[in-house]
Amino acid sequence: MNAAILSRLPAAEPAGFPALAIHGLAGTSFKPEHLAAILGAGRQRGFFEVHAENYMGAGGPPHRALEAVRRDHPVSLHGVCMSIGGERPLDKAHLKRFRDLVERYEPALVSEHLAWSTHDTTYFNDLLPLPYTEATLARVCDHIDQVQDAIWRPLLLENPSTYLAFIESSMSETEFIRCVAERTGCGLLLDINNVFVSANNHGFSALDYLSDFPLSRVGEIHLAGHAEQLDDEGDLLLIDSHDGPVTDSVWKLFEIVISRCGPVPTLVEWDSKIPDWPVLKAEAAAAQAILDRHQREMRYAAA
Repeated sequence: MNAAILSRLPAAEPAGFPALAIHGLAGTSFKPEHLAAILGAGRQRGFFEVHAENYMGAGGPPHRALEAVRRDHPVSLHGVCMSIGGERPLDKAHLKRFRDLVERYEPALVSEHLAWSTHDTTYFNDLLPLPYTEATLARVCDHIDQVQDAIWRPLLLENPSTYLAFIESSMSETEFIRCVAERTGCGLLLDINNVFVSANNHGFSALDYLSDFPLSRVGEIHLAGHAEQLDDEGDLLLIDSHDGPVTDSVWKLFEIVISRCGPVPTLVEWDSKIPDWPVLKAEAAAAQAILDRHQREMRYAAA
């Protein structure tokens, strides 16, 4: 991060950020290398999402940068290491740091993944899949209840991208997610790229999946790029890589979802091979154009 930019930022202020509207807005991942361009443009329409674990230190340059962005823009806080589906109890120290971030930045949206990433005392740098069973359901619901009790607000749970399925699963992914939402009262983060990736890898219909997904509970949508490779049998395998633009197929699914559930806040993820700011900004602008068009159509239909 540019030291000259950081030196001009005001000192940390742990609370008191303005409440900013987020409904119907598109946003992007916040990357420190884009800080100068973002601050130089002043207040803009849209929001930024950050990974919670990147800000779990007490202070320093990461917080100074995020505080500068948060003063003018809504923020979505996205957890990646809570291990909601893990067999071990939630890490209390991690949960406290997560709660402290919610209190500090007052994010418009707070989310985590339907996945696990811990075993004993080991943390894996991955979001691993779960068997969809009654035992898993009870464990996931218990963990979500603990998170929501800690942060005093609903958590948005993100559907995973998966590369294998478990023989012992006794329900579909959409049924499992619906049960979690009904039992805990949590909201949902619908990652449309994850749906497309999983549908290709497992050979099911993305449209059927979305038709069975509880769209009324969706509080945020994610869009992202994915990579293509061949598996050991020579078949196409999609990887949720977040390293390129959103594909045409995912844009088409996004149009369908928005037509069904309205202009839900939408985030374009781009986490590796980071492009220059205008490229990422253009991806968010494309999502915003779709959201705006559907809002106009809704107003005309109601007139």
